[in-house]
Amino acid sequence: MAAPEIRTTAEAMLTLVQEVAAMGPVIAAASAPGSLGASCLRLSRKISLLSHFLEEIWDFAARSDDATPSLPPSEAACSSSSPPVDATSCLADLLMALEAAKKCLMLGRRPRQDNASSDLVEKNIDIQFQYVTWQLEKVLGKIPYENFGISDEVQEQVELIRAQLRRATVKSGTTNLKVFSEIYDMLSQTCGKELKLQRTSSSPELHIDDTVDGDHDFKDIVMLVAEVNGKSNHDMDNITSDITAGLNKARIADSFISAVNDDNQINLTSQMLGEFKKPDPLEIPEDFRCPISLELMKDPVIVSTGQTYERAYIQKWIDCGNRTCPKTQQKLQNLTLTPNYVLRSLIMQWCELHKVEQPCKTVSGWIRKSDGAFHEFTGDRVAIEVLVRNISSRSLEDQRSAAAELRSLAKRSTDNRILIAEAGAIPVLVKLLSADDHKIQEHAVTALLNLSIYEHNKELIVLAGAIGPIIQVLRSGSMEARENAAAAIFSLSLIDDNKITIGSAPGAFDALIELLYSGSHRGKKDAATALFNLCIYQGNKARAIRAGILSPLLKMLQEPLSNGMIDEALTILSVLVSHQEGKMAIARANTIPLLIDLLRTGQPRNKENAAAILLALCKKDNENLACIGRLGALIPLTELAKSGTDRAKRKATSLLEHLCKLQML
Repeated sequence: MAAPEIRTTAEAMLTLVQEVAAMGPVIAAASAPGSLGASCLRLSRKISLLSHFLEEIWDFAARSDDATPSLPPSEAACSSSSPPVDATSCLADLLMALEAAKKCLMLGRRPRQDNASSDLVEKNIDIQFQYVTWQLEKVLGKIPYENFGISDEVQEQVELIRAQLRRATVKSGTTNLKVFSEIYDMLSQTCGKELKLQRTSSSPELHIDDTVDGDHDFKDIVMLVAEVNGKSNHDMDNITSDITAGLNKARIADSFISAVNDDNQINLTSQMLGEFKKPDPLEIPEDFRCPISLELMKDPVIVSTGQTYERAYIQKWIDCGNRTCPKTQQKLQNLTLTPNYVLRSLIMQWCELHKVEQPCKTVSGWIRKSDGAFHEFTGDRVAIEVLVRNISSRSLEDQRSAAAELRSLAKRSTDNRILIAEAGAIPVLVKLLSADDHKIQEHAVTALLNLSIYEHNKELIVLAGAIGPIIQVLRSGSMEARENAAAAIFSLSLIDDNKITIGSAPGAFDALIELLYSGSHRGKKDAATALFNLCIYQGNKARAIRAGILSPLLKMLQEPLSNGMIDEALTILSVLVSHQEGKMAIARANTIPLLIDLLRTGQPRNKENAAAILLALCKKDNENLACIGRLGALIPLTELAKSGTDRAKRKATSLLEHLCKLQML
């Protein structure tokens, strides 16, 4: 399958996912109370979570297509950027599974009739839901992530979906799984070709009497599964007859084996009867299940829409870039996760009443084991607690090693960031910022930077008194420590309240401006980003001006374009000029000639920002307006009004209008 075909397949699957996601809630709302509506809703939710996965496949195909535009067909087919044939055939299987899921939901949409046949109809649809769930988990497990450039975060999300599908399959019963497997193999092999039964000596033997449930015979299940896969009556008959023929051969062999070994058969029958007598598993109340994982919640939290989720799973959802509530699809007004203590108490009471092991309040995560699958972990908590003890050790070597390991762990995943914070590492790391050992100091500030990526940790870091020590590292640490201290200030300042706290901290602007003036290229970038974010708060603009921010900014405007800091300088100036004190200081610093030069020679983005700053300087200020007229801004502004970006055209046109009015006075 070539890149364009992969892209087309991905687009088709994305469309199906959107349609299925929209159908589930509608069907659930229209259905009579019972399992059918709930099945529709659960299936549509699981499938809706595949959108990021399919988008990454589409992106991979688009990149592959762009990377080999001039290759002839023969070479393009051999290009290393294209997945192997067996990998792309998995996409066809996934498309077939999604189409079956949509068909299944459409069958569930049929109006319910109050007659004797309605129960049979529901049982038939339930069989189809069982197959679709089993089929989707199977095809997702066959897709090689590495062949499509799937990111670790999305791989993890897909594995979570597979785990949900497996649990749903087990919960609905495993009686029909062997029949499902046989039918799936037949459907995968046919797709318009002549149907053939391919059985090998290594294939498990299938017994009709032992592999179908009590309400459906073998032919019924074949017909129901074929229906959701969109097969014709002719295909259904062929599948039924071919599998039955193979099964009859297996049955003759079984009869011979049974006659030879009656005792084993009796033992097997007794074992099966014992399994049938097992009590049904305890049903977990729906409100106690996480809507994402469908598992009993350990640490329930409430999002801004009022819905409750398991903390680890909703955090993964947010970390994947989602900004909607998975259950309601409403936009999240904020990303705050509020503990649901009332529900947690009810869950604990229910566990105690039913003698269920009470969930510990730990943050579960997933790690990839050697078998390639993702598994829930709790062991890292112990290792992290040991590391936290070691960073309090009297041995500098132990402190240095433990701080470096925590730095690395905090960089890897959200789960680690949560576990490290819960282990009490943040206050200890803040103390290490004052260590005499520069390497320990560097590891500590970088670990705090990595921990601050998780939203809740930002507040914990500030509450631990980290701002002052981070500023001290920014002043006197190694260059790498200073760079990461600036990046940490930027990360912490993403919370509005922290902009005020950091801006009012003694020496914060002085230290950042010094790094902006004399730091490494990366250090200057980090300092500029932090300064820009801090200056969004109106009260910090005057502080930055008084601390001397204009001097390094003007120096950056005069540097060659290759240094790449002109964008940063203009962006900060565009924020400062909105403050009256900033506007006056920028005009007094003889900035206008530099901005007009950028109108002539700068990159499109530079010209756009320069025009915006000039317009802000000239509004209600005829002196500045006259100055840009004298310095020859008319010609570059006229050219910009014709050929600039949309924003640049607006700014340039507005400036020209102001100049015309000034000349008329």
